[in-house]
Amino acid sequence: MEAKTGNGIVDLQSRHSVDETAEKLKGILEAKGVTLFALVDHSGEAEKVGMTMRPTKLLIFGSPKAGTPLMLAAPSIAIDLPLKILVWEDAQGKVWVSYNSAEYLKNRHGLPGELLRNIAAVETLATKAAE
Repeated sequence: MEAKTGNGIVDLQSRHSVDETAEKLKGILEAKGVTLFALVDHSGEAEKVGMTMRPTKLLIFGSPKAGTPLMLAAPSIAIDLPLKILVWEDAQGKVWVSYNSAEYLKNRHGLPGELLRNIAAVETLATKAAE
């Protein structure tokens, strides 16, 4: 199941738990030679301060080889790079994989069309992690 919001975010339903989906995505990134810069465990950090939050993890990843040409063409895209995928559980216990669509980022920053492929991989990565 896929849902697109009006704000450029694409949500894909995952067949796995948040932890399993995040681990699967980490493995896919590693296999493709993509650098995982950070994994932010929002729910884990909330727990550390005595708060409860549904499982929520943010993976921040990228490739300087792919990202640098984007930033040279449109410096403002640096605010959205490295790429991010959010893995989260909703109130019904469904797990979602969310990301900014490449087309949204292209339009937001005025990227040349030929550079779209440099960020379009986020869609494939999210889909594989959700399967």
